[in-house]
Amino acid sequence: MTEVRSSEADASRFRVRAVVVGLLVMTAFCLVAARLVYLQVVRHEDLAAQAESNRTAVVPIVPNRGLILDRNGVVLATNYSAYTLEITPSRAGVLDETIDALSKVVDIQARDRRRFKRLMEESRNFESLPIRTRLTDQEVARFTAQRYRFPGVDIKARLFRNYPLGDVASHAIGYIGRINQAEKARIQDSEDEANYRGTEYIGKLGIEHSFESALHGATGVEQMETSAGGRAVRKLSSHAATPGDSVMLTIDIKLQKLIEELYGSRRGALVAIDPRNGEILALVSKPTFDPNLFVEGIDAENWAALNESIDKPLLNRALRGTYPPGSTYKPFMALAALQLNKRSPSLVVNDPGFYTFGGHTFRSHEGGLGGVDMHRAIQFSSNTYFYSLAVDMGVDAIHDFMKPLGFGQITGIDLNGEVRGTLPSTEWKRNAYKRADMKRWFPGETVSLGIGQGYNNFTMLQLALAEATLANGGIRYRPHMAKAVKNAVTGAVTEIVQPPGINLGYQPKNVDLVRNALVAVNKGGTGTRVFMGAPYTSAGKTGTAQAVTMGQNVKYNAKALEEHQRDHSLFTAFAPAENPTIALAAIVENAGFGAAHAAPIARRVFDYWLMGEYPSEEDIAAAQKGLASAPIGKPRKASEVPLVAP
Repeated sequence: MTEVRSSEADASRFRVRAVVVGLLVMTAFCLVAARLVYLQVVRHEDLAAQAESNRTAVVPIVPNRGLILDRNGVVLATNYSAYTLEITPSRAGVLDETIDALSKVVDIQARDRRRFKRLMEESRNFESLPIRTRLTDQEVARFTAQRYRFPGVDIKARLFRNYPLGDVASHAIGYIGRINQAEKARIQDSEDEANYRGTEYIGKLGIEHSFESALHGATGVEQMETSAGGRAVRKLSSHAATPGDSVMLTIDIKLQKLIEELYGSRRGALVAIDPRNGEILALVSKPTFDPNLFVEGIDAENWAALNESIDKPLLNRALRGTYPPGSTYKPFMALAALQLNKRSPSLVVNDPGFYTFGGHTFRSHEGGLGGVDMHRAIQFSSNTYFYSLAVDMGVDAIHDFMKPLGFGQITGIDLNGEVRGTLPSTEWKRNAYKRADMKRWFPGETVSLGIGQGYNNFTMLQLALAEATLANGGIRYRPHMAKAVKNAVTGAVTEIVQPPGINLGYQPKNVDLVRNALVAVNKGGTGTRVFMGAPYTSAGKTGTAQAVTMGQNVKYNAKALEEHQRDHSLFTAFAPAENPTIALAAIVENAGFGAAHAAPIARRVFDYWLMGEYPSEEDIAAAQKGLASAPIGKPRKASEVPLVAP
């Protein structure tokens, strides 16, 4: 029997289905419309910015680093452009395989691999890191022809720092190096974060570090249109980088180089200052190092040679080396006695060659000097006179007088990293020691302070500053190395304003008495042979300081000691004595008597600065060996001696 379907029922079901489908379609269209409204209206600005970001890339333009010049305009630090082969580890696949393949196209040495590995440890893996620097044109051409084989590897043109005089003045100039993680963190937390985008190098030591903000410049930006694959298509806009300013120093680089030559292979430091304004004329620390080694990342062999050397070439001895001043301290002790009315200049003290205090005998000149007043005590360096003076004054009075001269203080020089040294006092000892029996100051400890021994420990910068202050009649200027800044854009030179000098209030008659005694040192005292025949009048003081503590009754015998245990040779001086334009402090480590080693260097410094004379080659060779007193050989005109890298 055939079922008869109701057409009305079929039509009803169809209408229901059509309505449901229509509602579904309408709902779908509503959702699409809502989404369109959300995307086109609500998130329009955000998505438009993202689209623009996908289409464009902002690339930082690293500025040219500013130059460093000496007082006469000689370039001490500059830049050069070179090609580097760089790898982005995150895009380069298996690194070892990539580097092995690259080495068949471009010469890659084992040291390049080691440096690259160290850079990877210090950097994020998506950064571009150099595997080879200073590519030749032939190497650039070979790699370019096969670039398609090496994803994540590219050639870039970069600026490199160059120190044309090599190791000359390296401790003063400093160097730049790749920014490490600690420096990155510090930059990210500072206002300079944007200015260091794209920058990979930063000043590490010396002027390069202390004047980083001026030398770095301002980073520029380029907005580039890119393809879907990230390739640059065209430049949309550009804001040029502003080069760093040039820093002009107070040092005379030819004088600096001369002093370093005079030291030769010996260790030591010398600081020369213009007492009239605090300008550093030379800041020498020997041995030196070549700052060019650090620019691209120093290799393991050179780092080990510098870092593990017993001579410590990376130590800035002028700022961070501390030494007992020895007899160079005596003139300041004499000035303190006069100012504090502790000793009349005419008082005669018998010097039998020793001094006895508390049952202990302190040695002086063998055979003694007999009766000496203050003038003769300075001229012939009587230990006995200054032993007794120290006891009369006491440790705290000595401390309070020496502190304003800069002993044991941060001088404020515009180089980072100087140390304070030790200017002893009863309070200092209480704080320096933990054991109760060591905190007490014993009267016998005061005796050696009078001759610059005991706990006294100062830098050559501090000693030179004190000497300059004495030479300038008691007016102390802050020592500084930066003289002016030259704007890279306008060329305008702006002098760096220094604080005014501080008058320490010494009575002129007291200063004159000490200065006259120092002149006598070089005319008829311990500095006579060195300054014989000088066409100018100078004032000086020789000094010999113990490197290791020896018993008072133990006779010094240099030959019986290891080289690093022998006495230091010191000399302080200023010239011309009547109107000083230069003052210095010098030490030659473990060299013995000051008149034999440090004083001859000072004589040649004064000849250069005051007479424009550069010593002969045989004179330099003799001075290096500590054999010369007054200069030998015919001097050369300083203006005719070329300044070349060693």
